[in-house]
Amino acid sequence: MENGLLDRVEGNANVHRWSEQTQLGKGDSITVGYVSELLDYTRISVTQNNLQKLKAIWDQWGNETKQLFYSNYGDLLYLFDIQVDEHLFRALAQFWNPAYSCFTFGEVDLVPIVEEYTALLRCPRFQCDKIYSRSACVPTFTHPDEAKRVDIFSLSLYGLMVFPRALGYVDEATTDLFHRLSKRVTSVPVILAETFRSLNACRRASAGRFVGCAQLLLAWFYSHFLLIDRVVCQVFFEDYSTLKDIAASTRRVDVPEKIG
Repeated sequence: MENGLLDRVEGNANVHRWSEQTQLGKGDSITVGYVSELLDYTRISVTQNNLQKLKAIWDQWGNETKQLFYSNYGDLLYLFDIQVDEHLFRALAQFWNPAYSCFTFGEVDLVPIVEEYTALLRCPRFQCDKIYSRSACVPTFTHPDEAKRVDIFSLSLYGLMVFPRALGYVDEATTDLFHRLSKRVTSVPVILAETFRSLNACRRASAGRFVGCAQLLLAWFYSHFLLIDRVVCQVFFEDYSTLKDIAASTRRVDVPEKIG
């Protein structure tokens, strides 16, 4: 087993070297003659659905129903508590580079990846096959109506918050994706794809409404600024939630649009 692990490490190093050499030799996979540069100011809207009714429903549930939700859908609910700071989001969007589909801060490129979003959401339904993850603690005896209630609530979260394409409605494509979740298909690649697509569309048009999950994108951004001395030990606890920690520690700072 140790030899196999060493072979993988060496193999990864070889792939890394090959990738660097190929990039240096052939350049980037973009149109010949294209010069990467950040576009002019983008007037991006982050209008959100009203989630107060969903919050009221959650508050009425008992501990067993809430535990069933956490067991099936992980930390998705903590996105409730991530307030969308419109000023910060608009400022962040200005650094999105459509040519490379990443945020460009000077000479530093930053982009959310599948592993980061998966770690933030901690959804047992698509983590239970991994050797390092804990089995989902689903209650043994669950009334069918209760399970259906949790699924419908989660579908509403996906349709109104994760994929808010149509304000006030759940998109048909979201319903189809949600059905696939029951087959242990991860939604993270789709969430990322919708995020990239929406950011690219808004940046190229210099305006538009962001229809990805603004809460999750901001939570990912905040996660890069967590205090190391607070988090370094906690991440090894089974019940530690990065989203919960971010929701509790972040505070909105209102910045006036015009100064002077």
